[in-house]
Amino acid sequence: MPTRDDPETYAVIGAAMKVHSFLGCGFLEQVYQEALAIEFYRRQIPFVREVKLPIFYAGVQLNTFYQADFICYGRLIVELKALSSLSGNKQAQVINYLKASGLHRALLINFGGSSLHYERIVHNYYPETPLSGDECREPTVDGKDIS
Repeated sequence: MPTRDDPETYAVIGAAMKVHSFLGCGFLEQVYQEALAIEFYRRQIPFVREVKLPIFYAGVQLNTFYQADFICYGRLIVELKALSSLSGNKQAQVINYLKASGLHRALLINFGGSSLHYERIVHNYYPETPLSGDECREPTVDGKDIS
């Protein structure tokens, strides 16, 4: 679990807990997204909602793009779900968001259960450097290797 050593992640999780405590489970993802935007505003957490992330192939920008639910503090992707359980596909989706954005931290937050579920994903990906040695690290979820 993220601690106060990562105050940005801690603040976002606190806001999500407040929303889940108030609404509970059972709503559509869009409801949680709107409520969380209100909570971010009230807590003065800087955010941008529904951020389009361009995708590049061999230096060429594709017409396709990813869309993250939020980017908070200009460097933390926050992806919301309202599902009974999360699959590995959802983690892979967030890792791809990190790759596309060049950012390194994300939160995958699921409002679909009786208690809030979240995963902190850290991905150190450096496409402009050779992928070898210590420069390339596998993606992790809360410090656990998920590759």
